[in-house]
Amino acid sequence: MTGRGTERIIATYFVETPHPIEAAAEAIAGEQSSGTFLPVPGETEELKNRARARVEKITRLETVDSPSLPGSRAPTSNGGAVKYQRAHVVISYPFDNVGANLPTLLSTVAGNLYELSQLSGLKLLDIKLPQAFAKRFPGPQFGISGTRKLTGVYDRPIIGTIVKPSVGLSPEQTADLVRTLGEAGIDFIKDDELMANPPHSPLKDRVKPVMREINRLADRTGKKVMYAFNISDETDAMLEHHDAVLNAGGTCLMVSINSVGLAGVTHLRRHSQLPIHGHRNGWGLYTRCPQLGIDFAAYQKLWRLAGVDHLHVNGLQNKYWEPDESVVRSIKALLTPMFGGYEVMPVVSSGQWGGQAPETYRLTQTVDLMYLAGGGIMAHPGGPAAGLRGLKQAWEAAIQGVPLGEYAKTHPELQQTIDKFGKLRR
Repeated sequence: MTGRGTERIIATYFVETPHPIEAAAEAIAGEQSSGTFLPVPGETEELKNRARARVEKITRLETVDSPSLPGSRAPTSNGGAVKYQRAHVVISYPFDNVGANLPTLLSTVAGNLYELSQLSGLKLLDIKLPQAFAKRFPGPQFGISGTRKLTGVYDRPIIGTIVKPSVGLSPEQTADLVRTLGEAGIDFIKDDELMANPPHSPLKDRVKPVMREINRLADRTGKKVMYAFNISDETDAMLEHHDAVLNAGGTCLMVSINSVGLAGVTHLRRHSQLPIHGHRNGWGLYTRCPQLGIDFAAYQKLWRLAGVDHLHVNGLQNKYWEPDESVVRSIKALLTPMFGGYEVMPVVSSGQWGGQAPETYRLTQTVDLMYLAGGGIMAHPGGPAAGLRGLKQAWEAAIQGVPLGEYAKTHPELQQTIDKFGKLRR
């Protein structure tokens, strides 16, 4: 590839350190490229010039009195009170150190640097990658447009739900629930992340009755429900599960991306003829601490390259820890083109009902979402069909800019939703 030796991978970090910030940044650059804690034979100036990471920019932030994380070691020469400097640090890595290799990329930009004793806080905020990654990884196969074509849903969010109880249902009980939801008019259903290929409901035994109900309904109504079967497993088993879903007429797979890893998703993407629904369970492990881990802006780029078509982003007023502004940033990150494309459908989930629709639309100005509600559909006093209608009515009101309370006056299912699930945000 002509000129490849000059290409660089750009990573932006939040850094906290008791050392001079320039020294801490250089420690990261050295640790994650050609350097070590002592000079070694073979580490020539020519090699360092060619292979060493570079500190490109330091933007100082505030100074704090105590460390965010334990284990950092202050300079031994510091006789006064230790202060901890925070900064945004941009470091570039030679592409030739890594190649278009996602596991090695992750090891480089988010590997042993977290262990450095010079640091009391570190978070990968963003990455910018050379075009060589686009040539190696085709990214999402279906994305937003392909998912809309398979579901037949346009001009509004794809409305979906999750099979509950999470575990314990037999294959036939799952199929019975799918029939009820399908007859109510649901667009999308997915397995829970805890439900993959357990002894009480093996995937191959679950696929058959579920797809029997979906195919019967499609033959009768012309609408085919998209069901995301959770195929998370060992790599070879995932390919077998994919084939079982495909051969039964299924239109979606789900994987727990943090569990199967970048290499697992990439391998599945090369084989898959179906959309890949990326569930990010375990995400809090990587990002919940503000001074440690990986920000979603960087995280989502890796999984888009790996080839997921849908990716979870939580939801507004969710049941978890994540604040609304973080969820909005995540949605906007997924809808921002990467290498001129790589479109991914954001999946809004976690304690959702119609009440969050107006604010979700106001803050994101998009309907290119999957909007998943469990109890918000299933626990509606009028039953699942009324719950689904109430949710769709909430989105109609949001898109039209009509307050939910006003729209509910002529839409009884929405009024029942409001009465059941909570106060309105006006």
